[in-house]
Amino acid sequence: MTKPKKSSSPKVDPALDTPTDIAPDAVDEISAALNTVLADTFALFLKTKNFHWHVSGRHFRDYHLLLDEQSAAIMATTDEIAERVRKIGGTTLRSIGHIAKLQTLADNNEDYVPAREMLRELMNDNKKVVANLRKAHEIADSHDDVATASLLENFIDEAEKRTWFLFEASREVGDNER
Repeated sequence: MTKPKKSSSPKVDPALDTPTDIAPDAVDEISAALNTVLADTFALFLKTKNFHWHVSGRHFRDYHLLLDEQSAAIMATTDEIAERVRKIGGTTLRSIGHIAKLQTLADNNEDYVPAREMLRELMNDNKKVVANLRKAHEIADSHDDVATASLLENFIDEAEKRTWFLFEASREVGDNER
């Protein structure tokens, strides 16, 4: 007799069980990928807000407004991601500690970060989020979860737009560095 494989995501309490035609192993794999994306989304939201609160310099107003707009857009995705996990029968994040355990983005707790470095760091973090969204999309596709894949496609486009705006806003005259 072989031992059952341990799942990387917590088992669903029968009181939270959601009927779905997606296989239990697929639910576990998709939920794990989405929970990583969700943890990074919360980490990116807080870093973007942190930089929004602490940006300074001659382009203060423009950067302050850009980062506020981006943080709101990032936060708006969290509920949709978490609800998708629940719709397919998985469980999602439960605490700040759970976010810290799953996030792949590095925090920034520096007392002062120059504005251009803030924008570049957020640009690179958004690129990492796009990469994780693509991985989650591949997993959803491999399990024929069209709804999750479709949701992720929209979030990929939004994160790519944020990356583009941050890239352009952080360029200096004659600077085409990526």
